[in-house]
Amino acid sequence: MNISFLQELFSNITRRDALLRRRTRGRTPYVHTQLLEACRALLQSDGEASSIAMASRALDIYAGLDATEKKRFFERLTVEFSADPAAVDEAYAAYRESRDNRDLQVLFDACEPSRQELLRRLNLTSGGTHELVHMREDLLELLRESPELRALDADFAHLFGSWFNRGFLVLKRMDWNTPAAILEKLIRYEAVHEIHDWNDLRRRLDDRDRRCFAFFHPAIGDEPLIFVEVALHKGLPDQIQAILDPATYDIEDPEAADTAAFFGISNCQTGLRGISFGNFLIKQVVQELKQELPDLKHFVTLSPVPGFRAWLEATHLKADGDKPSRLDAESRALLEELDDPEWPKDKERSERLRDLIRPLAARYLLEEKNAKGLPLNPVARFHLGNGAELHRLNWLGDVSPKGMQQSAGLMVNYLYVLDDIERNHEQYTTSGTIAHSSAVRDLNRRARKLLKGEPAK
Repeated sequence: MNISFLQELFSNITRRDALLRRRTRGRTPYVHTQLLEACRALLQSDGEASSIAMASRALDIYAGLDATEKKRFFERLTVEFSADPAAVDEAYAAYRESRDNRDLQVLFDACEPSRQELLRRLNLTSGGTHELVHMREDLLELLRESPELRALDADFAHLFGSWFNRGFLVLKRMDWNTPAAILEKLIRYEAVHEIHDWNDLRRRLDDRDRRCFAFFHPAIGDEPLIFVEVALHKGLPDQIQAILDPATYDIEDPEAADTAAFFGISNCQTGLRGISFGNFLIKQVVQELKQELPDLKHFVTLSPVPGFRAWLEATHLKADGDKPSRLDAESRALLEELDDPEWPKDKERSERLRDLIRPLAARYLLEEKNAKGLPLNPVARFHLGNGAELHRLNWLGDVSPKGMQQSAGLMVNYLYVLDDIERNHEQYTTSGTIAHSSAVRDLNRRARKLLKGEPAK
């Protein structure tokens, strides 16, 4: 039998089914019980061709469910497609008695919920991987109000961690010759600094001083998973508006650059939340840029500080009686000036706010932790976990309304020193040590002096 012929036949069938699903999506309303029936039939199927057809049918039914029916489906999937407690007990008893590897494998198999095998079979059909990513996106919206669904989400995350591991990811550089269908998605998915139109995008892809790279996955096709925007620069940039200005060029020739500044990293698929791509992306892009432009000396970010202003206000302006702010009254009154949109135009006020806020920002980034003992700021967690150094705090680095609202105008340079990345990563993951510059350390010392009752070190 010609195996390649069969593979082509199956491929044609699944492509046809995927096209049919897209054409009929939303036309036929279904209920969750129909989908559960289709899922049970899929699990009982033992033929590849029939399984592909059944998987396609099940995904078609899912697409026809409304939000309420999807929630009911997830609830029953979590309960009715879980591991069998009796089988787990029996397998554990056998392994406890024998300590044999074969019995251990039986125990592993018994512990796996049948919904994991269901998801694997749904993935058989053409486009199934992307459909499952969208399915998890629906699930993530329900987790806050339905925490009992977290077990199902863990199954998705477990399988996606394997399906989207680094070995399957393909790095591609985006430029003006990239197909328009993909470029349009960059505009849609940009999450850090909005791309306003095609002219704005063209500027961000300019060969003279810009680079853009994205990860793709063979099963997702032309849908990017994550992309990073890079500005080639002389020296470390400290202000995003100059980078985003379509008429501003720091250099005219990429060979003149000594710095590659990562100024925007956007995850494109909500359903892949928690699946780490960014650490691989940054490190591989550094290698790509170093190969293209060997004279580059510095690899640095120009990053926002989302949540900093909210923390600043909650900690020092709206602090309750149980945990009052340790700032003096004069400093707290100065922080209230942030509500006046005209303060950046007043040089004296701006300098006074700078001398107060930058030290507090250093403290926030170095010492404020979440429940897991990691930095409170999500951007800091990402870059520090990748092995970067907290290098510089840039005053009025982002004066856009969004930048002023989320970060009080601050931006941060996280520096990637190639020889230090692995050491920084190891120290961060094992002991929580944050690599930082002497300038940031000095700012943190000033913060201790500003906070009454806290000794300076």
